[in-house]
Amino acid sequence: MKKKIKSKLGAIAIAVILTFVSVGCHAVNEEPEGAGPAAGAATIAPGAEVVAGVMAPEALVEGLFGILRGGVIGDYAIDQKRPAVESFSLYHYQPTMGTLVKIESHTVEPYTVGSGGSVDIMTTYVVMAPDAALPVKVTESHEIWYDKKRVGNTLLEMNFPSGTYGSSVPLLLPVKTQAGTYQVITTISTAAGSDSRQTTFVVM
Repeated sequence: MKKKIKSKLGAIAIAVILTFVSVGCHAVNEEPEGAGPAAGAATIAPGAEVVAGVMAPEALVEGLFGILRGGVIGDYAIDQKRPAVESFSLYHYQPTMGTLVKIESHTVEPYTVGSGGSVDIMTTYVVMAPDAALPVKVTESHEIWYDKKRVGNTLLEMNFPSGTYGSSVPLLLPVKTQAGTYQVITTISTAAGSDSRQTTFVVM
């Protein structure tokens, strides 16, 4: 079953670094010129609830800036596609191989979108660890680039057991989004290693 992960803003105290952004269909602001990867966003304190076996986010950083300023990042949706046993069998995984992560697929749908339209960044990846039931800290990040400039960034840290997972990150583009080809670089990482994939979408 697919579940959505939303940030809870109620009683959470947030230290804003430069720009505050959260999941749950909130508008986002501009990253200052020359800001680094950690700038232009704030982190949200960890929650305690479990969503489909996935611990609520320990850290959440998001931002759209430059030509994507004014866009909206919606709710993350994450579901388990295969349990650990099936994942291990598919990849002939053995505990002696340590903790492994692999991206199976990475797309943006639709590939072509009009200014002011919406796209979904969709990723399927497998996490395998010696103890299948022990939660592994996984970081999922998506960077959006246009004309060699980073114009968007999302980073989510979660804990979940071995298995294959699918995530979807909806993105509503500003009404006056500049036409052209946008690159999306997705990285799934654990303390033991990472895997990255690139894809593109076109704004008409």
